[in-house]
Amino acid sequence: MSPLLGICLKLFSALVFTLMSAGVKSIAGRYPTGEIVFVRSFFALIPLLIWLAWQGGVVASLKTSNLRGHLKRGVIGSTGMFCGFASLQFLPLSDSVAIGYAAPLAVVVLAAVILKERVRIYRWSAVTIGFVGVLIMLSPYISGVGKGLAPGPAFGAAIGLAGACCSAFASIEVRQLTRSEGTGAIVFYFMLMTSALGLSTAMFGWHMPNLQDAAMMLAIGILGGLGQIFLVQAYRYGDASLIAPFEYSTMLWAVAIGWFVFGDWPATAVLIGAAIVITSGIYVILREQQLGLLRREQREVGSTRTT
Repeated sequence: MSPLLGICLKLFSALVFTLMSAGVKSIAGRYPTGEIVFVRSFFALIPLLIWLAWQGGVVASLKTSNLRGHLKRGVIGSTGMFCGFASLQFLPLSDSVAIGYAAPLAVVVLAAVILKERVRIYRWSAVTIGFVGVLIMLSPYISGVGKGLAPGPAFGAAIGLAGACCSAFASIEVRQLTRSEGTGAIVFYFMLMTSALGLSTAMFGWHMPNLQDAAMMLAIGILGGLGQIFLVQAYRYGDASLIAPFEYSTMLWAVAIGWFVFGDWPATAVLIGAAIVITSGIYVILREQQLGLLRREQREVGSTRTT
């Protein structure tokens, strides 16, 4: 364990994923979402396979006993990726990132409903406050709901929120996969599935990229793969309760990149709502840590009594 290294890897992962999202936003208006999803997932396999080979064996890392679980996670996660990338076409980078923070809150709800995890009043209170923050973030876009599904900021916010919900469901699937599957297999089959689903949209008309955009697409995929590797390694060197809160550093990167690259500055309501969501999210993480320590102490006391 090396907590400082874990934190640094997590921060670097957050930066890499934000740069990837910025790359997606830069080409989102010129290419179909399915094409972007394909290149992001397919080219992400390059650093992933290199990393698995360096770890000591690609074939062993990709063995699976739960192909059905991978398929479920792939479909749900791919849907979330489609929604998230599509939202970047209509929203400032920081707004899209902030709306995505609804996912960890939704995970708590789904864990209670699907996994039957016990969620106490403290976490329910934090999640409720967090969802209030989400509503505040969405408030600048609610006025455009009357236009229906017409492309625009309101549509972008709606599909961004749908993407966050899909990410939450995908996280639940990942929790169940980790009981029998390795990290390499979970990441590889997701990328493979997402590549296949993205490729299936070619029949609806893809655009041949110019050299500059082709280089950007390659970079998007490589950044996505590297971000995943850095994320996995971060949790290898530090406890989840220590590493997870640094996910919210993506907001800092998103605001900075959005301002300097795209000339976007988040609305005040988005900043206030994001602050509420981040605060409630950190509280949930800290509460999880406290409960984990309590359960560990209870197990140790129980084992002592047994011996």
